[in-house]
Amino acid sequence: MRRRRERPGRGFGYWAQVMGAHAVLLAYTAIALFPIVLVVINSFKERRAIFRTPYALPDAESFSLVGYRTVFEGARFDLYFLNSLTVTMVSLGLVLLLSSMAAHALAEYRFRGNTLLGLYLALGIMIPIRLGTVSILRIMVGLGLTDTLWSLILVYTAQGIPLAVFILSVFMRQVPGELKDAARIDGASEYRIYALIMPLVRPALGTVAVFTMIPIWNDLWFPLVLASGERTKTVILGAQIFLGQYVNDWNAVLASLTLAMVPIIVLYVIFSRQLIRGLTQGAVK
Repeated sequence: MRRRRERPGRGFGYWAQVMGAHAVLLAYTAIALFPIVLVVINSFKERRAIFRTPYALPDAESFSLVGYRTVFEGARFDLYFLNSLTVTMVSLGLVLLLSSMAAHALAEYRFRGNTLLGLYLALGIMIPIRLGTVSILRIMVGLGLTDTLWSLILVYTAQGIPLAVFILSVFMRQVPGELKDAARIDGASEYRIYALIMPLVRPALGTVAVFTMIPIWNDLWFPLVLASGERTKTVILGAQIFLGQYVNDWNAVLASLTLAMVPIIVLYVIFSRQLIRGLTQGAVK
């Protein structure tokens, strides 16, 4: 019988490095999460408890939903949530679809102007889209899209495509050409080949989703300029206006902040898990 080879013992230095790295990561996590947790737990307290015991969890005496009642009575946060979710999800879907198709074309086909077109798209990463706010506003007025969600969706889609194409094209160039040639020999169309490549670049899609989703949800500039009507307000714009009206009502302020940040944190966790799963599967393969 063969004897199983024993791994060499890991000394004190190795474990010291591991524990040190974990300690740094845990400390950073605690620092990043502390303000968020503090806002959330205090949003469920009455005003006196917020100032008396700000670091304590709400109990039977201090628990109160008066801030959330004020929020939903003073503003239509349910509509704001729906608007933000619609704009974020539709924009994200368009960015992933259009940028993946453009990246596939740039990575797969060699044609005159291929490099120049890639550099042109890269300009969108370096030049902030807000510099063209006046021109964008004129275009939306001409199209009759002001105070509509489509004005935000179109702007956010254009904003997210350059970075998405850059990331996806790098990943798609790493897909073995033999797989695509084999699919062509089997009679697969170019659209079928594009669909077959998508599962292989899931890590890139997860990265694009995270980097695209967060700026869209947290943006205040374009909702204020293009869609400031009551029926088209996003949750960030609604929360900002609400904070200006209830600046001294700490229950309402903390409740509105909680409602504005918790959904994007949940979406971030969901997409982050997909990203990690895709990276793990790619490493195993």
